[in-house]
Amino acid sequence: MVSAAARLKAMWDAPGIVRLPGAYNGMTALQAKRAGFEACYMSGAAMSASMGLPDLGFLGKADVEFFLRQVVRASDLPAVVDADTGYGGVLNVIDAVRTFEDAGAAAIHIEDQSLPKKCGHLNDKNLIEAEEMASKIAAAVAARRELLIIARTDAAASEGLDAAIARAKLYVEAGADAIFPEALTTREMFEAFAQAIDVPLLANMTEFGRTPHMSGSEFEQLGFKMVIWPVSAFRVAAKAQENLYAHLKAHDRLDGLLDHMQTRAELYDTIRYDEFENLDKTLKKTVLTEVMRGRAGH
Repeated sequence: MVSAAARLKAMWDAPGIVRLPGAYNGMTALQAKRAGFEACYMSGAAMSASMGLPDLGFLGKADVEFFLRQVVRASDLPAVVDADTGYGGVLNVIDAVRTFEDAGAAAIHIEDQSLPKKCGHLNDKNLIEAEEMASKIAAAVAARRELLIIARTDAAASEGLDAAIARAKLYVEAGADAIFPEALTTREMFEAFAQAIDVPLLANMTEFGRTPHMSGSEFEQLGFKMVIWPVSAFRVAAKAQENLYAHLKAHDRLDGLLDHMQTRAELYDTIRYDEFENLDKTLKKTVLTEVMRGRAGH
């Protein structure tokens, strides 16, 4: 079988930009795949938020591995995984690389913030020295078999564009396969990075952040090879759930929201219920009624 890393690398080598919608668990990865996407992105912010925690470094390696195994098993999509700062020093980075590669990741990115880290689009982030980050990247590259290593730099906001580009060049020299320049605020900044760096570049199209809204095609025109929408699926789901709980509290029933729900039949189709059911011949085949299909009332 072709590894997830090899499949993602083939996408990098092919024409066009690689579009990576955020998928923070098995279900979202399945839905992304059914929509036609060929790879996905696992955001630390989305995984943290799904646990009811802020993106401040609470998420540990074991937490991410739990979500990663879901995504890989459910969808088999090549996943780019947010590995935060690598969970510590060089030895921690090596351990994370081996853990996530064994769990099926295609790529990870490691950032040059110090702990406690913050979302890349927030203010006053603290960075480690560029040479320390370069040593982490070199260790990650030495530890991997095929896993692709993406170096993220948060330096543009605090040190300026030129310093961020200088850091990126050092990380490429250390062996990074790609660069993720975080929280760029103008098209000109994206263009400058593309002109200065000759490895694949990843753009972050997060909502409510510092980057102006652009399409995947626009990022491609600016010279980028990958674009992520890291927390979008979580934001939509969380808003829908917020509305559901408010409706239930107000009305004491939920049949008024049936049109906003995935039917039982649609859910079973998405998670391939019948395929799994067919694996065990002792199970009776489930019969989907009109109610299950959302075509009749109770």
